[in-house]
Amino acid sequence: MKCPYRIEPHQIQGMDFIHIYPVVQWLVKRAIATREEMGDFNRLFAVSQFNKHNKLPEDERFQANKLTSMTNLQNIKRTYGPRRKYRRLQPLSDADEEIRVQSTLLEYGRRHAVSRHGDSETQSKQSEDGSAGMTEVKVDTAKEEQRIKELMGSMTSTESQLGSSVTASKVGSMVFMQSEEIKKASEEYVQKQAEQTAEKPGTVQHHRKLVATLQKQVEERRNKQEVLEVQYKEKKEDYTVIKSELDALESLDEQITQEMNKIEELENGENKIVLDKLRELVAVNDSIKEKEKQYKQKCKEELAELQKELEQMEVAGGESEEDKERNSQIETQYNADKSKMHKMRLAIAKKNREISSLQRRIDEVPSRAELSQYQRRFIELYNQVGATHKETKQFYTLYNTLEKSKSFLDREVNLLNSIYDTFSAGMSSDANKDQFLKQFEQIVDGVKANKAKLEKQREVEKMKRDALNDQYLDLLEKKRLYFKTVKDLKEELRRNEILMAKMAEKES
Repeated sequence: MKCPYRIEPHQIQGMDFIHIYPVVQWLVKRAIATREEMGDFNRLFAVSQFNKHNKLPEDERFQANKLTSMTNLQNIKRTYGPRRKYRRLQPLSDADEEIRVQSTLLEYGRRHAVSRHGDSETQSKQSEDGSAGMTEVKVDTAKEEQRIKELMGSMTSTESQLGSSVTASKVGSMVFMQSEEIKKASEEYVQKQAEQTAEKPGTVQHHRKLVATLQKQVEERRNKQEVLEVQYKEKKEDYTVIKSELDALESLDEQITQEMNKIEELENGENKIVLDKLRELVAVNDSIKEKEKQYKQKCKEELAELQKELEQMEVAGGESEEDKERNSQIETQYNADKSKMHKMRLAIAKKNREISSLQRRIDEVPSRAELSQYQRRFIELYNQVGATHKETKQFYTLYNTLEKSKSFLDREVNLLNSIYDTFSAGMSSDANKDQFLKQFEQIVDGVKANKAKLEKQREVEKMKRDALNDQYLDLLEKKRLYFKTVKDLKEELRRNEILMAKMAEKES
């Protein structure tokens, strides 16, 4: 978990609160931060789900105003769009691009003089010459006006052509139309001429007309068949998509069923009551959602009926006093139902929070299996630490014992060496011999005193060993009583849970 504080198992076992407190403090801060993050995530998810399936009144009004605004905008574009006022009698295929642009603008009623790049350069040069430059600019303007008049002379007004008979200008304009438009116009002329002449049955013209009609019908049927084939392909693709979605939903249903079976298997005595309460809350939440859905549908139907009646009343005439009173009652009922729906949403949100709180509580409380597993792991850790400690003490004891044996052996070797070195000098005369014997007796007395002292230490250590052995036996007896008490407590807790479950069933 990337904890910045280190802690050892023996510190937990020995209740070393100085080192345990920073770790617990860090865990609490981490848990609070995690809950805040999950809270923000759940809040954003709830808002997104609400926006997917519901709309606010402001959104509905915006959509209605948007449709009305788009319709008005299209009407304005159609009303105030560019209209052609003039039409050229002859094409300007040999003219340059600027003249064609100016001619097109004149057809739509825009009289603008098109300046040329070369003219602008000459004007910039002539502007430096004073009054002579101004005179030439006026001349260029007059030329532009003359050119506009010439272009207007080769055009005819579209308004004057409405209702007039066929003229040479019309025929000339039709000659220069596009080939497809000429073809369509000729076909329409032939068809109208055939309808006007009204051939008699049995003639060649009548036969040709029937053949053309049948061919047209065959072409329409073929087009209809192609459209139906395209629709069939689309429906087939939709069927494939729906079938894949159905398979995905079936697999999801199987997964949900498996998860529910796992939850039922994990259900035991200690969390059965909480799970039952959680199921009841989920059922209540589902029923509230279903009621809310039905209520919304009912409100929509009533709103549609009321709007229909309102339109009928507006068509029939003004509102009477009874209608106004009825409308006020409907408005009051609508506001009351709206506030009721708001309260129901708040209640649903409260139930959802309770469900989330219960789920967190269920996740936070460890089960008996987890507690027993923790206990076993702590006992194993304690036994491991104890074995290591015992082995270390044995090594220390062995080292101290060997060190003492080594010191005694060194003293013995030194004593024997000193006796060996002084033996020859002590035996050289009687006086030296007596002195040597006295020193030897003193050495023997010192060895005996050390031996007595070590014997006394051995007896003291033996008494300590016996006392520790008695204390160990007492601790073993207490351990046995502790395990027996824990076992009896578990049995009593199990009986208590069974009795509580029976009391809850009787009360329900």
